[in-house]
Amino acid sequence: MKLTRTATTGLATLALISCGHGDRLTKSGLAEAETPAEVAAALGMGWNLGNQLDAWETAEDGRALPGDTLWHNPEIDRRLFTKLSEAGIKTVRIPTTWLDAVGPAPEYKIDSTWLNHVADIADMAHDAGLNAIINIHHDGADSQHWLSIKDAASDDSASQKNAQIENQLRAMWTQIGRRFKSYGQWLVFETMNEIHDGGWGWGANMSDDDRQYGILNEWQQVCVDAIRASGGENASRWIAVQGYVCNPDLTVKHMKLPTDSAKRTIVSVHFYDPYEYTLNAKYEQWGHKADSAKKESWGDEENIRKILGMLKKRFVDNGTPVYLGEIGCVNRDTDEGLSFRRYYLEYLCKAAKTHDICPMFWDNGYTGTGREQSALIDRRTMEFVYDGEEVLRLMVNAIENADSAYTLQSVYDK
Repeated sequence: MKLTRTATTGLATLALISCGHGDRLTKSGLAEAETPAEVAAALGMGWNLGNQLDAWETAEDGRALPGDTLWHNPEIDRRLFTKLSEAGIKTVRIPTTWLDAVGPAPEYKIDSTWLNHVADIADMAHDAGLNAIINIHHDGADSQHWLSIKDAASDDSASQKNAQIENQLRAMWTQIGRRFKSYGQWLVFETMNEIHDGGWGWGANMSDDDRQYGILNEWQQVCVDAIRASGGENASRWIAVQGYVCNPDLTVKHMKLPTDSAKRTIVSVHFYDPYEYTLNAKYEQWGHKADSAKKESWGDEENIRKILGMLKKRFVDNGTPVYLGEIGCVNRDTDEGLSFRRYYLEYLCKAAKTHDICPMFWDNGYTGTGREQSALIDRRTMEFVYDGEEVLRLMVNAIENADSAYTLQSVYDK
């Protein structure tokens, strides 16, 4: 996800935190988790630190540089992680963009200031007792930067460009792996994010004889191999891999799971169905009780069950954990809109739990209402936004409540 940035700054740095990097503070059991259900339970309810480490801007010298206050948000405050932990969140996904904080070939050396800053934020999450996930995020956005599957798949430059991209992926994940090799299993690596050719799943991938799907599968293998070879805890760290544009249907149909010596691979997809309701706020209502004039024509409860059922059948039932790396539903300015949003998010999270899948809410820090305004917590005041506290409570309860009377059907009936 991305929003237009409204403030600018350079690379921000924070003092390195002096702390152990084992699993002693984390309130989950990722180190011991083996089955998909155990991994989902260990990850619990997740939350995204959106529009922070994934933010970037073009500098005066033309370089595309990341910086965590570039897209509206203030510097990251460790109290945010404490508040999330106290609310029952177990995992924080930390989307991370690298771009020109990486040097030229053949070393592709990552800027140490940025890499250490990423470590600082992961440390903050760990100090609060949370799992953390870091990735390569907007580097592949719309095939506009170096991580371009469009360029890699083009007939005239495919061989050379694809080899260059694979070399950079290998170099970057080797460096990232070595920087974090002493960190405990509470840290998860997610190889990439929403890789596509600019068509969001409706582009050349539909007519190129699966060329892009095959390239992406190869990239995932390159990343997994580099991480496993980077030493220390990375030999057994959980690694999340993605299908095309993180689309569940395309992932089920076209992903080839990488060979993993540790057999600790997670499949990551995103879920925003129906997006005109969840992201664009074109509709106020959702689900079987909604007014047909105020809801999208597709994407009701049956769709959630169908998509999650496909993921469970293909991956979970065959021993591969799955998480929804991004879910969401933007803030509304009416009680009616907020009520239906709460129902949507509770139903989706309970459905995920029922299918042994972990969901992670996308929060970009924007505190308004309407399109792309998805903050649950104001990162400046540390106060909940609108009904953010109730939304968090409902989502966490959907994941953690083991009462036999609390079922997906009971959420539907309620």
